[in-house]
Amino acid sequence: MTDTPARLLNLLSLLQTPREWPGSELAGRLEVSQRTIRRDIDRLRELGYPVEASRGADGGYRLGAGAAMPPLLLDDEEAVAIAVGLRGAAGQAISGIEESSVRALAKLEQVLPSRLRYRVSALGAATVPMPGTGPAVDPEHLTVFAGAIANNERARFAYRTGDGTESRRHTEPHRLVSAGRRWYLLAYDLDRDGWRIFRVDRISEPRATGGRATPRQPPAEDIAAYVTDKMYSLLPTYSARVTLHAPLTKVAPAIGESFGELEPIDDENCLFHAGTDTLDWLAFRLLGLGCEFTVHEPPELIDHLREMAARATRGAASTAVKVSTVD
Repeated sequence: MTDTPARLLNLLSLLQTPREWPGSELAGRLEVSQRTIRRDIDRLRELGYPVEASRGADGGYRLGAGAAMPPLLLDDEEAVAIAVGLRGAAGQAISGIEESSVRALAKLEQVLPSRLRYRVSALGAATVPMPGTGPAVDPEHLTVFAGAIANNERARFAYRTGDGTESRRHTEPHRLVSAGRRWYLLAYDLDRDGWRIFRVDRISEPRATGGRATPRQPPAEDIAAYVTDKMYSLLPTYSARVTLHAPLTKVAPAIGESFGELEPIDDENCLFHAGTDTLDWLAFRLLGLGCEFTVHEPPELIDHLREMAARATRGAASTAVKVSTVD
């Protein structure tokens, strides 16, 4: 490869892969001598790219972190992935990141080839983000915990529980978990001697202490599933028992296996059992069955249905009907 600018760009693209490249492998990839590779490495350093070199049989070159952000080389798929990710980040529950995402996206789309701009626009037009109501998280908090996790450091912070109780925590952060529009921190609480899950939006004044974290066996292999299970276990659960005034064969297709269980009473009625943590969800599903029903328990569901009926009645009574006449 005799075109020096093109060769430098290809060399830079290889070095931006997170690995160490032996000089002989780089020379083989670019079809030049190792001496040419050494000269090209020097040129990249003059341009501000912090190329690090290690000696020995296993030594080679890698791109390190510099004082300033150098230009990046992206292939088509990487550019599209970043553009789509930035569009999504503009609506995420990380406070202050929306504007930064928009600025970065504008810079990226300005230099995208037309074929890639079309792909990004097509993806944007075909997808609709679900509006969220979750609390915003300070990105600096995520950075503090991410750094503590990467460096095996302990961290201190102030925490406010759901009932407003405030406390100071001394922890060993293990993982950050993103669930919908909420962020959770799984950490070992040193004062309480056990694993705890913290909502990051309820954390304030986080700081890494520099103290080394003790290597510990995490509470589960699948951290995301563990956090999800713990969160759901804290939600209120209602056990519903409802008589459906319709044949079991008629309502069974609408019930499905995941909604609840059906038990026949006679040819015209069946008993429905379900567990839920959301009364709204259960009430709407029952109303959507298209049959009469009688709720036996829980009492909270009975009260909830009565309130829904009262709202519907008030809404219907307040609807004005305008009659137009023609003379």
